[in-house]
Amino acid sequence: MPYVAVSALSHPGLLREQNEDSLVIGPWTLCATVTQNPQTFVFPLGVPLVVAVADGIGGQPAGEVASALVVRQLAALGPSLDSEGAVQEALTVCNHAVFAAAGSDPELATMGTTVAGTVVLPESLIAFNVGDSRVLDASREGLRRVSVDDNPPLEPGQRTTSLLTQALGGARQPAGITPHVVTRPLAAGDRYVVCTDGLTDTVPDEELDELLRVHDDGKAAFELWRAAIEAGGPDNITLALVRISAE
Repeated sequence: MPYVAVSALSHPGLLREQNEDSLVIGPWTLCATVTQNPQTFVFPLGVPLVVAVADGIGGQPAGEVASALVVRQLAALGPSLDSEGAVQEALTVCNHAVFAAAGSDPELATMGTTVAGTVVLPESLIAFNVGDSRVLDASREGLRRVSVDDNPPLEPGQRTTSLLTQALGGARQPAGITPHVVTRPLAAGDRYVVCTDGLTDTVPDEELDELLRVHDDGKAAFELWRAAIEAGGPDNITLALVRISAE
């Protein structure tokens, strides 16, 4: 029977006191965790399977609350995410939920989060994001970005930026979002990486690609995390490696 294997971990990195990242894999969520040993989950291919990360906006309050709220909402909605329209609607629901929670408690005002993920269907995969967390196609042809970063243009010589042009929540007044959502055909052997920018801002694409060519599943997830740590681990690191198997 075809199945989906998901290997994942979430870690605060070396400089941050708190992990404001959250992760959802089907019905399971990991929020504000401190792990370095990947966990691997196996699911039959069939019912929509959501795998997503959320990265609380740094420099604003309660990022861990916003990211946890979003992944728990996606876990609840996951089995119904069978189309691009359903995914877009779910992200709008998440955005409203973040603003509603922020408006109900002054200590949560302006909290926000990015989100990026995949929904695995029997014959296709829906990739989505708001913000600069990423979905990467880790096929044998080379690593390719599927998501679209919501960042302003980089200045000359600038490799990364923490500025966002949209997120879930993150402002005093409720604002709408325009999620990036795309559907791709699915085949046995396909692999995708879903991750926060604590990985991609730290480890160059060429190194990520090389590690993914050599390793798979839990070993690959561990080596990606270790590469980010060896590069200084300046931010929270959360990642999930999604692999489609024929049997």
